[in-house]
Amino acid sequence: MSPVLADVLQVSALVVALALVHRPLGDHMAAVFSSGKHLRVEKWIYRAVGANPNADMRWPAYMRAVLAFSAVSVLFLYLLMRVQDRLPLSLGFDAISPDQAFNTAVSFTSNTNWQSYAGESAMSHLTQTGGLAVQNFASAAAGIAVAIALVRGFARSRTGELGNFWADLVRGVVRILIPISVIAAVLLVATGAIQNFAGVHEITTLTGQTQSISPGAVASQEAIKDLGTNGGGYFNANSSHPFENPNGFSNLLTIFLLLVIPFSLPRTFGTMVGSVKQGYAIVAVMASVWFVGVVLVTWIEYAHPGSASQLAGGAMEGKEQRFGEGSSSLFAVSTTMTSTGSVNSFHDSYSGLSGGVLLLGMMLGEIAPGGVGSGLYGMLIMAVIAVFVAGLMVGRTPEYLGKKIGTREIKLAACSLLVTPALVLTGTALAMATGNGESSMTNTGAHGFSEVLYAYTSASNNNGSAFAGFTADTAYHNTALGLCMALGRFLPMVFVLALAGSLAEQRPVPAGAGTLRTEKPLFSGLLIGTIMIITGLTFFPALALGPLAEGLAA
Repeated sequence: MSPVLADVLQVSALVVALALVHRPLGDHMAAVFSSGKHLRVEKWIYRAVGANPNADMRWPAYMRAVLAFSAVSVLFLYLLMRVQDRLPLSLGFDAISPDQAFNTAVSFTSNTNWQSYAGESAMSHLTQTGGLAVQNFASAAAGIAVAIALVRGFARSRTGELGNFWADLVRGVVRILIPISVIAAVLLVATGAIQNFAGVHEITTLTGQTQSISPGAVASQEAIKDLGTNGGGYFNANSSHPFENPNGFSNLLTIFLLLVIPFSLPRTFGTMVGSVKQGYAIVAVMASVWFVGVVLVTWIEYAHPGSASQLAGGAMEGKEQRFGEGSSSLFAVSTTMTSTGSVNSFHDSYSGLSGGVLLLGMMLGEIAPGGVGSGLYGMLIMAVIAVFVAGLMVGRTPEYLGKKIGTREIKLAACSLLVTPALVLTGTALAMATGNGESSMTNTGAHGFSEVLYAYTSASNNNGSAFAGFTADTAYHNTALGLCMALGRFLPMVFVLALAGSLAEQRPVPAGAGTLRTEKPLFSGLLIGTIMIITGLTFFPALALGPLAEGLAA
């Protein structure tokens, strides 16, 4: 079978699998967050934290709960890493330095999972499983909760109440993330991923040298890192490591896990607002952008110029021979468009134009399909902007799902939209101006600039992947990137919840002859155009200095 045919079959199988679970999983999530009943284990958790799950919250209370929970999570993770050398299962590893502990604690709490350390030689078993893996569940569930709060803002009327954060958080973990993760972990173990708490093994290599190999509870962390669009690898090589990603089946399974919840949440949205066609319009936009990205990167990598690439059948530098061009490109696009830091190849080795596509996937706001929860509320923010633009063109007050998009709503949507571009461009500019960016670049010129731009784009958009040539473990970058991750995660959440509260207070407006039909293909096309124009105008100058300049010079 030719590699191209194998790639087509692989993408086809992935699309079919996602299509099959779209409706049942989306409806299940809608039922979870609409139910008035609590499971027994959920009641125990509510008692433990002192929360009343039946008390509806207005947006300020919901926001305070999100921020308080996240602040406590950061503090817990920070302290755990600072004293891990004195705790059980330490494997003899030292405590993590203050700046790196801050960076990592913010990273995992913000669902970024940026790593400036080698996991197998830095983090103890207790830190990995009791800290980082736990936060993989919690941060993903927090993202889903905020998305559900925004959906309720569209679905409810004449009330400012958005539900209860603690109930949404616990249900997301107990009823959605844990069951799917258990099944995924069992499948990963069956494919060859490891799962144990053994100590460090000293082995002798073929060349006679000694090497330390640290095992661990890899399969369970691999499952939730992909399902929750987190991305923190147990090993420094991440999903290119055979202990994490043993073969082609596990590779396709992990890509499926990356996409399954983000692509199913639009169905949840459509069900909860009472129009599944609205969900289909959103998922169609997500799928279109994702598919174009997959095709572009795969084609560019196969057509990479140079005699070595042509003899190898494509640009194989930085890629696993087990996966080849197609699987590597599919994984790369999926991980950069889903707010996930998992990688099965090193993006620093991709061609200039491919790297530009991967950067653009993050710069879009990671909405195709985006992170767990964050992708849906990011896309709905874009939909609000698109409706507003359409209203300006026809000269009438814009409406979306029966809610008027007035001055307050468009200001909140715009503020949410502008946070990450401000962080990306300011962070990159400061790093280059102070010399900290240049000192961390492995390469010079346009590619070196792309390394810095990619790092701050990844952090500010809560992605977590990196151009491997970038040296991130410095006091400056650990601090600066940590701040970008925190602000890039929580500031948009504040504006999203404020928007949800504003929408929930409105009276529904009946659809009329002049109402824009937002479930139609015309609106989907308008939404795609709005996304590309806004992103292009914002980031084109930076992309022109880095990946575009490198790609055109090749």
